[in-house]
Amino acid sequence: MVKNRLRLICGNASRDLAEAVCRHLGQPLGRAEVTRFADGEIFVQIEENVRGVDVFIMQSTYPPAEHMMELLMLIDACRRASAGRITAVMPYFGYARADRKDQPRVSIAAKLCANLLVQTGADRVLTVDLHSPQIQGFFDIPLDHLYAAPVLMQYFTSLNMEDVVVVAPDAGGVKMGRAFAKRLGADLAIVDKRRTRADQAELMNVIGEVEGRNCLILDDLISTGGTICQAARELQRRGARRIIACASHGVFSGQAFQLLDEAPIDEVTVTNTLPLRAANPPSKVRVLDISKLLSKAILNIHHEESISSLFI
Repeated sequence: MVKNRLRLICGNASRDLAEAVCRHLGQPLGRAEVTRFADGEIFVQIEENVRGVDVFIMQSTYPPAEHMMELLMLIDACRRASAGRITAVMPYFGYARADRKDQPRVSIAAKLCANLLVQTGADRVLTVDLHSPQIQGFFDIPLDHLYAAPVLMQYFTSLNMEDVVVVAPDAGGVKMGRAFAKRLGADLAIVDKRRTRADQAELMNVIGEVEGRNCLILDDLISTGGTICQAARELQRRGARRIIACASHGVFSGQAFQLLDEAPIDEVTVTNTLPLRAANPPSKVRVLDISKLLSKAILNIHHEESISSLFI
């Protein structure tokens, strides 16, 4: 039974997911008004008493930047309303790709976002599959890092595919790919690529045997789709039987849907950490529900219990 002292509220970025989480929690979504003035400025008001309450604020911070501003203002409003504890639940942590200074005079936006959350009054953060795990060190408050792998694993296990090889799209994804392959009883292949720009990559080689096999390309997010599509074409050229792309976060920016629809990919599987921002996404795109995992994590945090049991 959920304690009455727990309340989940949300901004405009993650309302559908927040409502799904509340159904698992067995309570209604907290009342909060997040609207705009005539000039576009954001107005936030918590419409119920949260004094002493354990408040969870759900908001993914994908573009536009107003989503981050909504989250900060919700945190500020709860702090000023004397909430007992404020947890920012960020299924998708935006600006995570700007996690280091790899060029002269660039912003480390991920650290900036962390500072903003802490200084505004968040007591802890709950997020899913950070693009760079070291971002956890940017926070001076507790951060709980969930993985979407259990949800993805359950789905792919149900497909009963044979002769599967998990494909890591770059060297950074080898650790995640190896763990995924081990659980599926599959082999691992690695795409060796060279990145020419921040959002573009040039494929170089595939390390591993993929001919005649079912290939599962695993990544943390799909943005423009360029890397996934290049990898799929190379896998097809090398004789792959079936190609499935999967990721925790379906960002799908630019012409991503068109590229994925035209690529030799049988299915694109993501979770609903972000909404599909398209009226007619390709039929090959499948969205898995992560609300049950998030609800369990929220309950464990509320009851001061470990969430490690939710990891893969």
